[in-house]
Amino acid sequence: MGDPKFEIQMLHDRVMVKIEQQAEERRSTAGIVIPATVKMANRLVWGEVCGAGQNARTVKVGDKVLFNPEDQYEVEVHGQIYLVMRERDLHAIATQQTDNGTGLYL
Repeated sequence: MGDPKFEIQMLHDRVMVKIEQQAEERRSTAGIVIPATVKMANRLVWGEVCGAGQNARTVKVGDKVLFNPEDQYEVEVHGQIYLVMRERDLHAIATQQTDNGTGLYL
């Protein structure tokens, strides 16, 4: 008989996010190549919500969210790195319909 499997459930207002993979190098809007070794100060990144606790009020699984990856907790599950944070540490949510949007789209 194999080992039992345990489903991960987030508690309270905690959110588990999978970071979107960054390309090795980036291009600026002017076409200038920015090497992967260049570190941008306080750069926010996009990720996908993979789990949300019962007290998370705004986000749900599958949402794309903007956050600061520094000072977050990392966890590895089956070789994939996820970040765990409070919902209040998220800066923005990309959604199809909203009442208070910026007018910018991904």
